[in-house]
Amino acid sequence: MAERKRTEDAGARRAGPPVTPDGRYFVVRGRLWRCSDPSLAPERRARLVHELMDARRAVGAAKRSGDRPAEVEARAAVDRAKRALGERGPAWWGDGAPDLNRHMARNTPYAGWFTTLASQERMSFVSANETGTAAVADRGPVAGSDE
Repeated sequence: MAERKRTEDAGARRAGPPVTPDGRYFVVRGRLWRCSDPSLAPERRARLVHELMDARRAVGAAKRSGDRPAEVEARAAVDRAKRALGERGPAWWGDGAPDLNRHMARNTPYAGWFTTLASQERMSFVSANETGTAAVADRGPVAGSDE
């Protein structure tokens, strides 16, 4: 039973956060975060993601060791990778739409979409609770639960 739950939870995590209909942002806790540039070649994207993960690990190692110069260098590497991926810097779309990175979805032109999305998520949670089998993916165990 525990193995099945672990597998289901992993599947839920792989689904990822919701993405705006135009594919420009994903939403975490109501905030928009810019997606990577979809025009990147898969090999280039994979290499940049690998560089980003290496740089993030280097930030953590530098922080743990208290090496401030190494942390500054690692954070610069994170920034370079994110810019190359299109997650920072100039927007990768060319239609003149503003960059809403880090804005709360409810305060943007995506508000209607987000409200509908949030409402659907709440309704699916309520429906599952009525049957007594609700599980909320990526939110961790419920306080007081045995897991």
